[in-house]
Amino acid sequence: MTHKLKDFSLIVLGTALTGFSVACFVAPARIAPGGLNGVATIFYYTLGLDMGLTMLIFSIPLFIAGMKVFGKTYGAKSLAGVLLLALFTSLFGQLTDYNGFLDYSDKVDILISSIVGGALSGMGIGLVMRTGANTGGTDILAQILNKFTPIPLGTALFFCDGLVVLAGGIFFGLERAIFAIFALYITGQTVNYVVMNLGTKYAKTAYIVSDHVDVIGERTIKELNRGGTMLHGTGIYTKQDRRILMIVVPNNLINPLIQIVHDEDEKAFVSVHETYQVLGFGFKPLTKIAKGDSKKRQVQK
Repeated sequence: MTHKLKDFSLIVLGTALTGFSVACFVAPARIAPGGLNGVATIFYYTLGLDMGLTMLIFSIPLFIAGMKVFGKTYGAKSLAGVLLLALFTSLFGQLTDYNGFLDYSDKVDILISSIVGGALSGMGIGLVMRTGANTGGTDILAQILNKFTPIPLGTALFFCDGLVVLAGGIFFGLERAIFAIFALYITGQTVNYVVMNLGTKYAKTAYIVSDHVDVIGERTIKELNRGGTMLHGTGIYTKQDRRILMIVVPNNLINPLIQIVHDEDEKAFVSVHETYQVLGFGFKPLTKIAKGDSKKRQVQK
């Protein structure tokens, strides 16, 4: 199976799982756990609009913005995720009439829906993100905010999803908002689990030894919107000077990075390490950690 076919298969499977979870568990329970899924749920119960159609309408301007900011490669994969998620959500919704499989007058069933729906959504989104793509919506908005502001990606995504949960609480009540928060948390944890290949670390650091580090670096900047550092070393056997490219990326970008290296140099040597914490531009701001330590020292004094 070629790399592109494998990626497309993961995108199809991931969007199918996410669409199924939304149409058959989350929406029937009137839970709006962030993202366009939550927005579509609100519009379905307030205006009667089909959820898949609502997702598609809201995703189009965000998709265009994301493609302009991050390039055509990003746009192609994201477009597939956006279209397929809308398609599968509508398909499963029409088959079940968005009624799901449980008795939603029972709070236990609502809790079960938040757990199962959150887990399935996280699994599906995680599979899509492993290809370097996403399912559109607030993911794209959060990535754009992260690029042009010092706001970390996780914080930006939390803010966007938080607004949707708040809106859901207004329309469906405080109790449903609490269930939505629970579902959102489960989704996030499942995404981390799937994207990080059953790991629990924050990011990955790749050391790349190749005769083509310049073009690998250029593609990394252009396609992944990530920089790196050029190191210099000496082979202990050949005694030759070699350049080593060190790149730190979030877990969902490690597979696309490895694919770039493979495309440019099949003989390259790549060492990938788990990274527990990354501070600086594009990740968690260094100033927050420094200020936090400063306050701790003042308290201790």
